[in-house]
Amino acid sequence: MSNTVTRIRLAVIAAAAGIAVLAGCSSPAPSGDASAASCEPAKGKVTLQYWNTVPGMEQVVALWNKKNPDIQVQTKNISNDQYGTLGNALKAGKAPDLAQVGYDQLPSLRTQNAFEDASACSAAPAAKSKFVPWTWSQTSFGDTGVFAFPQDTGPMALYVRSDIFKQHGIGIPKTWDEYAAASEKLHKADPNLSMTFFDPKNAEWFNGLLWQNNANMYTYSGDKWHVTVASEQSKQVAEYWQKLVAAKLVRTDLANGSTQMYAAYQKNQIASYVGASWGYSMFRDNLPDQAGKWSIVPMPTWGSSTASGNWGGSTVAFMKGGKHLYESVKFNSWLNTDPEALALENKLGGLYPAATAGLRLPALSQGVPYYNNEKVFDVFADSSKKIDTSFSWGPTQKTVNLALQDAMAKATAGSGTLTDALSAAQAAALKSMKDQAIPATAGK
Repeated sequence: MSNTVTRIRLAVIAAAAGIAVLAGCSSPAPSGDASAASCEPAKGKVTLQYWNTVPGMEQVVALWNKKNPDIQVQTKNISNDQYGTLGNALKAGKAPDLAQVGYDQLPSLRTQNAFEDASACSAAPAAKSKFVPWTWSQTSFGDTGVFAFPQDTGPMALYVRSDIFKQHGIGIPKTWDEYAAASEKLHKADPNLSMTFFDPKNAEWFNGLLWQNNANMYTYSGDKWHVTVASEQSKQVAEYWQKLVAAKLVRTDLANGSTQMYAAYQKNQIASYVGASWGYSMFRDNLPDQAGKWSIVPMPTWGSSTASGNWGGSTVAFMKGGKHLYESVKFNSWLNTDPEALALENKLGGLYPAATAGLRLPALSQGVPYYNNEKVFDVFADSSKKIDTSFSWGPTQKTVNLALQDAMAKATAGSGTLTDALSAAQAAALKSMKDQAIPATAGK
């Protein structure tokens, strides 16, 4: 999310239902993986470094510090350049003990030997039962170790300005076809009004749209990766949004979480938002005077399919070079499984917990005042049950995302199409794997 949501939570799915995802864990372990690090408790006071992008996390850490005088934690917000900051710190041998890492970036960073294996600490593998199953499979790479603890997930839904919909006689769209028709009706009624915006620099959001349509970007079999970024399912999504962009029914000049985005919503220029569970705090905190005007409903579907999508989700990883693994495991476990910590993270940062205990938080079963006291987390819980569990991330996802964003930006500026962007991302995936001697081939 930027601003209140600068943690654009790098895509991986939803939560309440105990979903199992492949996410790179099927691939063989990269060569040179270190064995589990030592788990000896420190003999004196310890100070841990924890870097993240979560709004309000300093207050959560302050709660821990108050209760644990011998294990103090210093937190640093790196939301301005999350992976650039981590990458530079790793190169300099100055990485923090713990860092927030999106699920989709775990395979890529693992090939760079960025993590410590915490499985030597008995409390680390024992934590498996505390998390939604698919999230744990992401962090352990198929039970080859424990490299991170899951933190949150991002089931998607549709945020709608109920008053604008009512004013123009628009019903809640159940399918993407209905959404497109409603977009045309709104814009025709008011040329200054758009249904939503398409952020060409947000590959993670676009990946969530692909995920919903069973557009699996990678599979692993026969000792190699099969790259299917430009599949027919992906092209269907790209062509859909290309039509909306070409007809100028959606805006392309706004970045998610930017000041300009909030200004457009504030001026009643946009009527809906395709977002994730963690985004519920975005509007609450940045557009307080629109309280009672927003509702959250299920994401439009592709025809009769009931599948939903996911945008985001993160882990707290044990970073290479950390010298206090025992204490890091202790803090990481508290941070991501303790009900008091989880409640505060949900309240301040909008996190939708990956821990099963978090899904039982009272706040997630109650109405949210900003959204007309609607039980919006019921919508996200239902979304989480409708995710394609076979979706997986490749080992060079960052390179692919950058290529996709660059090509989408050109397409929205009139040079090429969003379908061309998929082809560019596919080519980037294959080249980046070849450059790193990772066996890969183009799939269908």
